[in-house]
Amino acid sequence: MKTLVVFSHLRWNFVYQRPQHLLSRLALRWRVIFIEEPVLKAERNELERFQPAAGVEVWRPHVTGDAPGFHDDHLPALQRLVATAMREQSITDYWIWFYTPMALPLATGLAPRGVVYDCMDELAAFKNAPRQLVQRENALFKMADMVFTGGRSIYNAKRSRHPEVHCFPSSVDAKHFSKVTQDHPLQAPIGRPRLGYCGVIDERINLNLIADIARARPQWQIVMVGPIAKIDSAALPKHANIHWLGQQSYDDLPAFISGWDVCLMPFALNEATKYISPTKTLEYMACGRPSVSTSIRDVVEPYGQLVQIADTPEGFVTSCEEILQRSREEQLAHSRALAEIVARTSWDSTAQAMAELIEQADAAFDSTEDFAQSQPGVDDSMPLQLTDAGQAVSVVASSGQSKRASAAG
Repeated sequence: MKTLVVFSHLRWNFVYQRPQHLLSRLALRWRVIFIEEPVLKAERNELERFQPAAGVEVWRPHVTGDAPGFHDDHLPALQRLVATAMREQSITDYWIWFYTPMALPLATGLAPRGVVYDCMDELAAFKNAPRQLVQRENALFKMADMVFTGGRSIYNAKRSRHPEVHCFPSSVDAKHFSKVTQDHPLQAPIGRPRLGYCGVIDERINLNLIADIARARPQWQIVMVGPIAKIDSAALPKHANIHWLGQQSYDDLPAFISGWDVCLMPFALNEATKYISPTKTLEYMACGRPSVSTSIRDVVEPYGQLVQIADTPEGFVTSCEEILQRSREEQLAHSRALAEIVARTSWDSTAQAMAELIEQADAAFDSTEDFAQSQPGVDDSMPLQLTDAGQAVSVVASSGQSKRASAAG
């Protein structure tokens, strides 16, 4: 196998998280083609391409339609764009890697050696989730050769649905977060004590909790770093001691985090957060910073002895005050304990373990008989030869099952 063809609902240049960490490392071993969901309302259907990292090429489709995501309306155009690009670049020896089941119909007409589903979130529980998502995930479980999960909670929810489900929780690049020389200039003028959060600000964040903390302790400064998604920015609490700094580069995050006295994980407790495994937990730790979180299971169970847990404004304030009152010796002892946790994991080791599983599965396939490869054969002038996306899902899932049965027998 020479190439990973990845279908993702997240853009490469959005928040730098699990997909970018893993795929930039796997690109040291295989070529990575990262196919994003389309940009809408374009003048014509076309494929934008760029290379954000060594070994990674992003394919960003632009389509004339206006339906969000990998919508059924876009499937004929997307299939033609992908098939044409793969044919032009002679991509014939590849695995497919899915981050979203919504892209599953695009596998119609492709001939991968194998299929990975990296299930990092319970997408069906997110705001504005497509109604077809559950159906397509069911089909993807039938098609996939292996499933990776982004945390223990979602692993427990998915492990009975496939014989090859592997738990790979969020990890960290400790070296990256140890490179701090000074406070970030955007927050340097902000006073202390300083509490901070970094990450996407969407329906998973308890904005009322942020507002209540700000009101309870007006002398505390709350720094919120990250893009706003799926919520109205007008709904953000407006207090003099809350500072909304917007999306910042991954390179700058250590300078922000290291300048906080307390790190926050103020997640709402709802269906969208039931299975999350926050990447920022270990990133806060790698900076040696103490943190307070609501009772997210994948924070409480592995790290509850080092992360303060509170679900009410009063509990958050009390936990933050306890941290702020620690002696220098207590701070150093806590930092050492955090370093021990961080030393046990890395994105490098996680990516290597995933690659080894893929290579083992790939080696089991007979590349000359059971998985004879052919280039995608979609004529640019022809529409998708399926009556609807539901039929495409059925075809893809049944094809995947039959191929793997052949390889096994």
